[in-house]
Amino acid sequence: MSSFYQYFKENMESMGLPAPQTLFSSVTSAVATATTLLSQIDKFGRHVTIGELLRAGTKLEQLAIVGACSAAFYVGAVIGSIAVATGRVLGNGATMTDVLFTAQRHDFQVDWLRQCLFTYPGIYRSDVLERNQYWFHGRVA
Repeated sequence: MSSFYQYFKENMESMGLPAPQTLFSSVTSAVATATTLLSQIDKFGRHVTIGELLRAGTKLEQLAIVGACSAAFYVGAVIGSIAVATGRVLGNGATMTDVLFTAQRHDFQVDWLRQCLFTYPGIYRSDVLERNQYWFHGRVA
């Protein structure tokens, strides 16, 4: 298991979110998965759930466990976790600036990302106490 994936998975699981190795084993695969999610959000709208994406025929079957989760919330957590894992591999952690830089670097420029990161700072900061409950916040009622 790569150190990137280990840190990525640790960050996602601390928020109660799955991080299948088949989708996120490396920076390249994590960026590809995030790009797929973002394209589907662009196509179906910001309030689409992972479950709705699965029914639409996307190739994200490993995420079925979070079917009721907002795809926008989940991809925000993915982008934050990419930044955290990259920062930890390089040895300096991650800040909101690092996450936004990572988003820009990989062309994840979406209007709502900054608000998602502001609302849920535990996506990239491990000192946020309620981050283990984020899976609940990402659910669509």
